[in-house]
Amino acid sequence: MKITSPKTLAVAIRDKRKEMKFTQKNAAELVGMKQSTVSAFENDPEKCKVETLFKLLSALELQLVITERNPDKDTNNGWTEEW
Repeated sequence: MKITSPKTLAVAIRDKRKEMKFTQKNAAELVGMKQSTVSAFENDPEKCKVETLFKLLSALELQLVITERNPDKDTNNGWTEEW
């Protein structure tokens, strides 16, 4: 799945949780969080901590993989602004 925003990330994690038949409380208890933290992540992911993301990934047996957006493009044509 291609994730392009915090909201699409939260939806993907919520969908996986539901696929596994976990409630928010079940997922939270697996990693020592409150149910309200899982709810906050799913409903307003922009305001959540990165730590919360990684705990949820762990609870749901998921991993985060980062890849280049356009690996076929010439990478020498990047940022041209001076600082």
